[in-house]
Amino acid sequence: MAFYDLSKPERIKLVAEISDTILGELKSARVKITLEYFKNEDTYIRKSAYLSIGRLYFSNAKLQSKIIMLLAGLQIHDNFKIRQTVINAAGEIGKRDFKIVEHFFDKGLFDVHHAPRNAVIGSVKKMGEVNPKPVLKWAKTYLHHKDKEIRREICHGLELRGRKFPEDILPLLRELQYDKTARVRNTLVHVIGQIAYKRGCLKTVIEHLKTWRNKELVADAIDEIIDVHDRYRNFSAMTQEEARQYVNENYGKG
Repeated sequence: MAFYDLSKPERIKLVAEISDTILGELKSARVKITLEYFKNEDTYIRKSAYLSIGRLYFSNAKLQSKIIMLLAGLQIHDNFKIRQTVINAAGEIGKRDFKIVEHFFDKGLFDVHHAPRNAVIGSVKKMGEVNPKPVLKWAKTYLHHKDKEIRREICHGLELRGRKFPEDILPLLRELQYDKTARVRNTLVHVIGQIAYKRGCLKTVIEHLKTWRNKELVADAIDEIIDVHDRYRNFSAMTQEEARQYVNENYGKG
């Protein structure tokens, strides 16, 4: 039975059971059932497992080294779901202690399967939102990597922090303005749009775009900004017309 086929009390009980089982196996150095959680076909079972790892890491100081060793061992497993769950677990730890898990993301960026790589993007988003300084410093080192997919993944990973603090990531995004790879360029335009529709963000984005030299890229970004205010009209701080007017008055294009 799938996780969300269970009643709410049953789900709460299962989550507690998963956490208790992982804790017991960490203490006994046996990870048989933990491994089953990490590779479970149900996304929410895997999620419960990696959330449990994050909680246990910070509530059991004596187990921290064991947890890091466990994750390191599982990151070389041939099952991509296990490697994906490792990255997500590392992301939970990295919300508060990025340095100890940084190497998981260095490795995960180059995973042969897209699922662990996508987990890197998701983890960078959630870590960057609450622990930005070390995460953004790390991300910057990959902005000009020779592999276009690495550049795209890093760009995408910056998005969530930018929705609340666009000033933190706009200098990093600017470094990609001349990237010639379509997938990187499209992701860059997408991220600019995503950080512009939240309350108070459009002004910051427009002011920063004035400093960019690639005017063709900026024009595409502004088109995306105006369009996203319609696509996300139920969540945007401004209507599309208000956004268009603001851009016209403050940048000269709309």
